[in-house]
Amino acid sequence: MAATDENGSQPTIEHPLLAPDFLERRLYQLQLAGTAANHHTLVCLPTGLGKTTVSLLVTARRLDEVGGKSLMLAPTKPLVQQHAEFYREALQIPDDEIVVFTGDVSPEDRAALWAESTIVMATPQVIENDLVGSRISLSDVTHCTFDECHRATGDYAYNYIAERYHADASDPLVTGMSASPGGDEEAILDVCENLGIQEIEVMTEDDADVAEFTHDTDVEWERIDLPDEVLEIRDALNEVIKDRLEKLKELGVADSTQPDQSQKDLNRMRAELQQLINNDQSEGFEGMSVHAEVMKLRQAVTLVETQSVEALRRYFDRQRNQARSSGASKASQRMVSDPRVREAMRKAERFDELHPKYRKTRMLLAETLGLDDGERVIVFTESRDTAEALTDFLSESFDAKRFVGQGDREGSDGMTQTQQKEVLDEFRAGEFEVLVSTSVAEEGLDVPEVDLVLFYEPVPTAIRSIQRKGRTGRQSEGRVVVLMAEDTRDEAYFWISRRREKEMEAELRELKGMADEIEDELDAAQQSLAAFDTGAKVDGESPEPGDGSGGSTGSGGVSGQPGLQEFGDTHSESGTGSEDGSADDDVETHEPHAEGDAIEIVADQREMDANIARDLSRREECEVRLETLEVGDYVCSDRVVVERKSVADFVDSLVGGDRSVFEQVGAMARHYSRPIVVVEGDGLYEQRDVHPNAVRGALSSLAVDFGASVLRTEDESETMELLAVIAGREQETADREVSVHGEKQSKTLAEQQEYVVSSIAEIGPVTARSLLEEFGTVEAMMIATEDELQEAEGVGQVTAERIREVIGSEYTG
Repeated sequence: MAATDENGSQPTIEHPLLAPDFLERRLYQLQLAGTAANHHTLVCLPTGLGKTTVSLLVTARRLDEVGGKSLMLAPTKPLVQQHAEFYREALQIPDDEIVVFTGDVSPEDRAALWAESTIVMATPQVIENDLVGSRISLSDVTHCTFDECHRATGDYAYNYIAERYHADASDPLVTGMSASPGGDEEAILDVCENLGIQEIEVMTEDDADVAEFTHDTDVEWERIDLPDEVLEIRDALNEVIKDRLEKLKELGVADSTQPDQSQKDLNRMRAELQQLINNDQSEGFEGMSVHAEVMKLRQAVTLVETQSVEALRRYFDRQRNQARSSGASKASQRMVSDPRVREAMRKAERFDELHPKYRKTRMLLAETLGLDDGERVIVFTESRDTAEALTDFLSESFDAKRFVGQGDREGSDGMTQTQQKEVLDEFRAGEFEVLVSTSVAEEGLDVPEVDLVLFYEPVPTAIRSIQRKGRTGRQSEGRVVVLMAEDTRDEAYFWISRRREKEMEAELRELKGMADEIEDELDAAQQSLAAFDTGAKVDGESPEPGDGSGGSTGSGGVSGQPGLQEFGDTHSESGTGSEDGSADDDVETHEPHAEGDAIEIVADQREMDANIARDLSRREECEVRLETLEVGDYVCSDRVVVERKSVADFVDSLVGGDRSVFEQVGAMARHYSRPIVVVEGDGLYEQRDVHPNAVRGALSSLAVDFGASVLRTEDESETMELLAVIAGREQETADREVSVHGEKQSKTLAEQQEYVVSSIAEIGPVTARSLLEEFGTVEAMMIATEDELQEAEGVGQVTAERIREVIGSEYTG
C-alpha cells in the first residue's frame, strides 16, 4: 500500500475541485491521469482498480485549467448512474451540475440540462441522437471519456460521437477506458483509430504499483457429470437437428449433418440461403425455414446441456405459445409438432431431480457463506431463464436476488433502472448475500468485493470473462469458480475461453512495450488532432529523485512522474498542452456546425436505424432535427415529405403488414402537397413472388391516385444526397420553411381538433385523442387543471404539468 502519513492514515489527493480526504493517493492512477491529461489516451487497467478515478482526475484538471464541460459515456444506464453518483461524491461541483442523460429523460429536457450542466453522464445512443438532431453542441466539451471503449467498433454510437467531438470541439481531449480493449493488436488499433487516440497506457497486475492493490483470483474449474435422463433429452433433440441438417445438405448448403456445427458454418449456410432467396429460388425460402428450426433446436440443446432442465422447460413453453399464436412461423410449428421433440418435452416435464449444477452451486455457496464466513457471492449465468429459476432455488437456503436487464419478454419481466439500482445498493450494503446476474452486470458495475464469483457456465469471450473475474479479489483474496458440464458445449467454451484469455494477456503485455509502434500504425490524420506538448512540467520544476518517476508505460507522456506533479498537495498552474495552457498552434480544429444558414431536415427518430440522418448531420450545410413524425420519414419543407422504403419493405407493404404503403402515402397527401416515396435498392421486380406488373401497378397508383412522386435510389448514400438536394431546393431556391405539420389543412373538424391539441407540448396524436375523448371539446381541455388532465388515459403528472405550462405561461416572444 502507499506510505501512510504521520497519523498512520492513507495519504489522499488534493485538488481545488476534489472533495478533501476522499480519494486515496495511488501512484499508478496518478501516473495514468498525468498522461491522459495531456494526450488522447487509451487507459487499460484491470477491473476494480480505478479506471473511473483516472478519468475523474483528468476531468477535474481540465475543468479547473481549461473550463468548459465534461462528457462521460458508458454503455448501460446503471453504469451511467453509478458514475454520476461517484462524481457527485468526489467533486466539489454542485450536484445539479452533474446530470444524467438516458432515454428516460425527454429530448427537450436534455437540451435544457445540457446548457446548464458542467458534467454530463450519458448512454451513447442518447448523445448520438441529440447530436444528429442538433439539440446539443460539443464545442465547449473539454474532456470526453468513453467507458468500456472496446465497444468502439463497427456502427456503435461511440464512433460517430468521437468523430463529431474531434470536429466540433474547440479544445478536445479523449480518454478511452477498458479492462480489455480487444482480442488482438488489430482490434486495439481499430478502437484507437475510431476514437482518435494516440497514446496507450497499460497497467497490469504484474506492475509493482498495481500489485499491492490486488490479490490472486485463480480460476477453479468444477467438472459436472450430467445424469442419463438429461443426456437422453439432449440426444433426442440432436437427432432432430441431424434430420434437418440432412435437408439442408440436400439443398447444397450444408456439408455435414453433425449437430455440433460451428456457428461460423451455420452463418455461412444462412448466407447461401439468402443468396438463393435473392435469386428468387423457392429452395432458399424452404431452406431458411429449416435453418431457423435448427437454430431453435440448438438453443434447446444448449439449455439442457449447460443450464438446467427447468430452463429448457421454460423455453419449450415459449415455443409452444409462439407456435399457437397467429402468424407463427413454420419453423416453430414444425419443431413443436415433431414426435421426437414432443417426447423430449415430456421427459423434461417428468424430470424432478435436482440438476447437478444446481447441487454444486448450493454446495459452493454453503462453503463460502457458511464454513468460510463469507459475506457476498455473485453467480453469473448467460440465460435469464436460469437466473430466475436459480434465484428461486437458492432463495430456499440463502438470501438471494436476481439482477437482469430491462427488456420484458414473454414469461419474464425485466428490471427497471430504479429496481437495478435498488438491488445493487442493497447488495453493497450487505442486505442480502447472493446476487444472481445475467451479463448485464459484467461491464464496470461497481459491485463490492465478493468472496466468490461463480460462473454457471464458461464464458467463451475473453473480454467478458476478464471483466467478470474483476468482480473479486480487489481488497482480499476471493475465489472464481466455473461449472463445466462434461462432454457438452461447456467443454468447447472452456477451451475457447482459455485460449482467448491467454492471447489477450499476452497481447496486453506486448502492448505495454509497443507504444511507439502503435503511434506509427495509427492514421496520421488521427495523430494530428491533438499534438499536445509532452514536455510540460509543474512550475518548471523537474521531478525529484526517488519520487518513482520511472516514466510512463505509454510513449510520449509528460516528463518524469506527471500524475504526482499535476495532482500533488500544491495546485499546479500549468495548462494542458503548452505551458501557457493552450494547445499547440498546429492542432487542426473545426468550427461547430453553423446555425441559421443551414438547410434543415426533420427526420423521424425511428429512421436512426439507417445511417442517413447521421451522415446528413456531418454536413456543414445541413441541420438535422429528430422528431417522432406522424407521417413520412423526412420532412424537407412545409409541402415536401419523404417516405423511404427499401425495395424489400416496399414490396412487403403491398402484400401485408400493419400499414400498407397506400395508407402511409394517403396520410402524407392529406398533410403535404408534395409527398415523395423513395424506393431504395436494386431488384424491385424480383422480390418475393410478386408479379412485376403488380409492382408497376402500385407505382402507378401512388403517382396517379395519390399525387406522389416515386424516386429510385441505389443505396443510403444516394438517398441522403437526394434528400439534401430536395431540402436545398425547397428552402434556398423556393424560400420555403420546414413544418412537421405540413401546409395542407384540408382536414375534417375532428382532425383539426386533434391537430390543435397534439401540438400542445408536443404530446402527439394518441394523447390528443385521449384528451378530447375525456373532455369533449378543445376548450374544456384547455381550462382543465393538472389533476383533471391526469384523468385522461395516458396522461401522467409530467405530461399534465407540461401541458399546463404551455397553456398557462405568459408569452414572452
